[in-house]
Amino acid sequence: MKAVRFHEYGAPEVLRHEDVEVPVPGAGQVLVRVAATSFNSVDGNIRGGFMQGPIPVELPHTPGLDVAGTVDALGEGVDGIAVGDEVVGFLPMNRPGAAAEYVLAPAEALASAPKSISLPDAAALPVVALTAWQALFDHGKLTAGQRVLINGAGGAVGGYAVQLAKGAGAHVIATASPRSSAAVEAAGADEVVDHTTTSVTAAVTEPVDLAINLAPVDPAELAALATLVRPGGAVVNTTVWMPAPSDEERDVRGIDLYVRSDAAQLAELVARVDSGELRVEVSRRVPLTELPALHAEAATGAVIGKVVVLSPTA
Repeated sequence: MKAVRFHEYGAPEVLRHEDVEVPVPGAGQVLVRVAATSFNSVDGNIRGGFMQGPIPVELPHTPGLDVAGTVDALGEGVDGIAVGDEVVGFLPMNRPGAAAEYVLAPAEALASAPKSISLPDAAALPVVALTAWQALFDHGKLTAGQRVLINGAGGAVGGYAVQLAKGAGAHVIATASPRSSAAVEAAGADEVVDHTTTSVTAAVTEPVDLAINLAPVDPAELAALATLVRPGGAVVNTTVWMPAPSDEERDVRGIDLYVRSDAAQLAELVARVDSGELRVEVSRRVPLTELPALHAEAATGAVIGKVVVLSPTA
């Protein structure tokens, strides 16, 4: 089969499109014929060697944490999944990914794919939507009637966070640039703050119950988010190289989010896609052969939105 791998850490040029043997599923594993994966910023950080501590991988390594595809073979002990099923999943970060024609996935990481969108486009869902879900509900404990600030709502995670928060009955304040403000408003934000012209601390005049930071902001700007949160609230931060700010005197919790694979949550997100409650946005679709170029583009900050990477098997 064809796969994109890197044999050493480094710049995007280390990625090679090459022939690799089709893996064989072991106990508890599923062989998935890949329709698509997607690009996540952590893929570039792993390739660059910046995540060797928290995410050790064996070289050569195939990137691609998201997978959408069709079950091709089952390992011993796998129940509830059949050959031919269309599935989506968030693959283990330290194992070979889905930038290939076939990939092994733990059976417990997979959910049925949405029926209302194309199978390749479903690869845009798992990692970013799970990040949004876990930030809002697992860590933020968001409930109806609360006020939530989503800092950096213009990205792929932010789009899901706005939709999910609004769907939960929250009042949503979102920061975005002029380039993405219309999309953020369309996703359901009640207030959109242009962070290029207005500081979030000046724009948010009434305390929020929850602040979520999705952007690589200045440390002082991140720290200021805690001042906007009411006593008993929380700041959830996804840029984990900077610790989440807290305010113990006012009982404002600071939480660093490390997204985890969760098939039950993913199944709930799929159900919301199929019911029309959640939109999957795909900015571009590129063939697997262009993945090295996509990594290079992302390294310059030029990638906008969620890019789906199509397998030759799609």
